[in-house]
Amino acid sequence: MSRTRIRVDRITSLSNDLALALAAPSIRIEAPVPGKSVVGIEVPNSTFGSVAMRGVIESTAFQKTKARSKIAIALGKGAGGEAIAADLARMPHLLIAGATGSGKTICLDSIVCCLLLHNSPDDVRFIMVDPKRVELVIFNGLPHLTTPVIVESDKAVKALRWLNQEMDNRYRLFAKAGARNIQAYNKDRAPGESMPYLVLVIDELADLMMAAFDEVERTLCRLAQLARATGIHLIVATQRPSVDVVTGLIKANFPSRISFAVTSQVDSRTILDSVGAEKLLGRGDMLYMTSESSKLKRLQGSFISDAEIQRIVYFWGNQGITDTNLINFDDIDEPTTLSQKIASGPDPLMKEVIHLAQQHEHISASFLQRRLHIGYPRAARLMDSFEKEPTGENAIPEREITPKPTTKSEEGRL
Repeated sequence: MSRTRIRVDRITSLSNDLALALAAPSIRIEAPVPGKSVVGIEVPNSTFGSVAMRGVIESTAFQKTKARSKIAIALGKGAGGEAIAADLARMPHLLIAGATGSGKTICLDSIVCCLLLHNSPDDVRFIMVDPKRVELVIFNGLPHLTTPVIVESDKAVKALRWLNQEMDNRYRLFAKAGARNIQAYNKDRAPGESMPYLVLVIDELADLMMAAFDEVERTLCRLAQLARATGIHLIVATQRPSVDVVTGLIKANFPSRISFAVTSQVDSRTILDSVGAEKLLGRGDMLYMTSESSKLKRLQGSFISDAEIQRIVYFWGNQGITDTNLINFDDIDEPTTLSQKIASGPDPLMKEVIHLAQQHEHISASFLQRRLHIGYPRAARLMDSFEKEPTGENAIPEREITPKPTTKSEEGRL
C-alpha cells in the first residue's frame, strides 16, 4: 500500500464538500487528532441522545478524579463515548458561553448538583447570582447557600465585594497558621473546624457588566488571580460572548472555558480563540478547553432534569441543618479609594498648611507640593479644603494690610 503526503489545509478546506457527500448538516474536522498522525472527521448522528449525569458519576474516570479532590465535577461524554470529569480545584475557574437554549443553564445545574451529591455544607458553600430570576432560584432552601439566590444587580456587586474581603481574611488566617493553601489548612482540623470551599455561580455576566462594568471586571479579575489557594472558585456563564462582556482581562484569568453553540465565528473566537463553536448542534453539544491543554475537546454535556434537582434540594432541606451564619450583603460598604478617604475626613497635613499660611502671605498648590513633598492632586485638594473652610479651628488671624507704595509708572497707568 502506497502512502501519499498531503497538506492538512487541503483537507480542512473540503469540509463543505464532505458534508454534502455524507448528507450531514455540518461536520467538524479535527486535524490532527491529539497523539495520532491522522485527521478526524466528526459527523453528527441522525438521532439526538442525552447523557445522564448518573452515568458519568458512576464511571471510572469520575471516581478517580473524586478520590483526589472534593470538588470533582462530571462534565459529560466525549465523541468516543468516554466519560469526561474535571477537578474544579485545578481549573481553577470556569467560563461558560453559548446562545440562548444551547444548554448553559443545564450545565450549571449539573455542576452544582454534582457538588451537592458529594459534599455537605461544611465542605462546600455557594453564592449564586441569577439576574434572570428563574434559573437558579430552584436551589433556594439549600443549607449550602451563604445567602439566598441573588437576583438584583446591586446586591450582586456587594456580594463580589464581600467575597474579595473574605479572600483577604483567609490569606491572613493562612499566614498565621503557616499554610500555603486550603488543603494544608484543613489537613489537621476537626470535621467542624475545617474551612469550606466557596463557589460563586453567575448565570448571566452581561447584566452585571452593564450595572457596574469597572468594579465587576476589577473584582472578578482579582478573585481569579488570587482566590485559587483560598478555596474560592468562580463559575461564570454568559449568552453574549462579546469583547465588552468577556474582556481581555477576564479571558486571561479564566483558562478553562466551555462554549456551547454560538451564532457566529466572531463569538467563537472571543470565547475559545478559535472557530468551531458556530458549528455545534445545540442541546448540550459543547467544546471544552482545559487549562492544561489548548486543544479543544468536543463533549455532550451531562443532563439533569428539574425533578432530579428538586429531589436533591428536598433531601438537603430535610436534613435539619440550620445555619445562622447567613451573610447580609446590604451591610457591605462601597470600597473607598485614597481620594475618597482624603475627602471623607480632614487631611493630617492640614495643620501644616495652616502653619505655612500664617508664615507666608500667599500659598498655592505648587507651593504646598514643594514644601510638603506631596503630589499635585493632594496639594490641590488641600488648597481647595483650605479655601472653603477658613473659619473655626483653621482660622487664620487677620493681618494688618499696609498699602504698597506706588511708583510713578504705576500712577501713570492708573
